[in-house]
Amino acid sequence: MITHNDSEQYQKPMRGAWLTVLLLFLVGFLNYLDRIMLTTMRESIVEAIPMTDAQFGLLTSVFLWVYGLLSPYAGFLADRFSRSKVIIISLFVWSVVTWLTAHAQNFEQLLATRALMGISEACYIPAALALIADYHRGNTRSLATGIHNGGIMIGQSMGFLGGLIAESHHWTSAFTLFGLFGIAYAILMFFLLKDTPGRRETMPSIQGSDVQKISFLNGIKMLFKQRNFILLVIFWGLLGVVGWMIIGWLPTYYKEHFQLSQTRAGVYATWYVYPLSFVGVILGGFIADRWHRSNRYARILLPAIGLLIAAPAAFIAGSTDILMVAIGGFMIYALTRTFTDTNLMPVLCMIADEKYRATGYGILNMFACIVGGLGIYAGGVLRDASVNTQVLFKTAAITMVICALLLFMIKAFYARTTNPSK
Repeated sequence: MITHNDSEQYQKPMRGAWLTVLLLFLVGFLNYLDRIMLTTMRESIVEAIPMTDAQFGLLTSVFLWVYGLLSPYAGFLADRFSRSKVIIISLFVWSVVTWLTAHAQNFEQLLATRALMGISEACYIPAALALIADYHRGNTRSLATGIHNGGIMIGQSMGFLGGLIAESHHWTSAFTLFGLFGIAYAILMFFLLKDTPGRRETMPSIQGSDVQKISFLNGIKMLFKQRNFILLVIFWGLLGVVGWMIIGWLPTYYKEHFQLSQTRAGVYATWYVYPLSFVGVILGGFIADRWHRSNRYARILLPAIGLLIAAPAAFIAGSTDILMVAIGGFMIYALTRTFTDTNLMPVLCMIADEKYRATGYGILNMFACIVGGLGIYAGGVLRDASVNTQVLFKTAAITMVICALLLFMIKAFYARTTNPSK
C-alpha cells in the first residue's frame, strides 16, 4: 500500500522552497536557450563552416539522441547523490560546452560540442524537478513545477536571440555570451542552491550494503514493476508524438492549406504558442494545487481534462477552411495541452518510490525523445506519400483522447492501490 504520498498533501513548502524555484527558473531558461539557439543561426553557421543540410540537421539529432538515451541514468545521479550538486555541475559543464561551441573550427568539432551538450544537459531537468518536489510537498507542488517550466518555455521562445546576435555580430558571439553567463551563474548557485534539510541524512551511505538500496538497475526494476508507471511512460511517449507532430508541421499546414507566405505561416504557427503555453503551465499548476486540497486525484484529472479540451480544438483547427478558426483552435490547444507539463512530476511523485523520482523522470524523458523523433519522421513519411497535413492533426487529436484515457486508468489503479477496501 502506498500512503506516504497522501501525507504530503497537507505539508507546507519548506523554507527556501520559492527561492529554489526562482533560482531554477533562470537555469531552465538557459537550458533551453543554449540548446535551441543554434537552429536560429543556420545561415551564419553554414557560411562560416560549410556543411550540407543533412549535416546541419545531424547537429540537432545527435543532441536529441544523446540527451534522450542518457536521461534515465542522468536522473539516477540526482537520486543517488546531491540533487543541487548535480544541477550546479550540469549547468557549469553545459555552459563551458556552450562557450567551447564558439571556438569550433570545423563540422566535426561542432558535432562533438552538440554531443557533449546532450550529455551535460540530460542531468538537469530530472534533478531540478525532483528538487522542486522535495521542497514543495503539499499544495504548492504543481504551481512550483509550472513556474519552473515557464522558464523553460521562455528560453524556447527567446531562441531567436541566437540568429539576431549572429546577424548583428558573429555566430560565435551568442555562444560566448551565454556560455560565460552560465559559468558565472553556476558559481553563484554553488552558494545559494541547497538540497532540502534532512536529505543528506536520508541519502544512502557509501559504506557497506547501503549502496544496494539505491542502484540504477534496482530503480529500473522497481519503477517498471508498477503498472501505473508503465502507463505513464506510454502516455508521455504518445504525447511527445502529438507535440512534435503539431509544432513540426503547423507552419506547413498554414502555408499550404491557407496559401500563406512562408513568413506569415511561421508567424501564425509560433507567435501564440509560447505565450499561451506559459499561461497554461502557470494556470494548470494553480488550478491543480487548489483542487488538490479537496481531491487528491486533481493532478491526474486536470491534465486529462485539459487534453479532452485540446483534442477537439486541434481536430477542428485541422479540419477547417477558415484561418481564424484554425488559429483559435490551436490557441486553445497551446493553453490546455500544457496542463500536463506542469503536473507530470507531481503525478510521478504519486506513483513512484520517492528514492527514484528523478530516475523515473529521466526514463519519461528518454521515451519522449525517442518516440517524438519517430513521430517527426513518420510525419515526413506520410507527407512524402502525399498524405494531407490535416490527417496528421486529426491523428494527433485522437492520440490526445487516448492519452486522456490513460490518465483515467492511472487514476483508477492508483485509487485501488491506495484504497484497497474501495
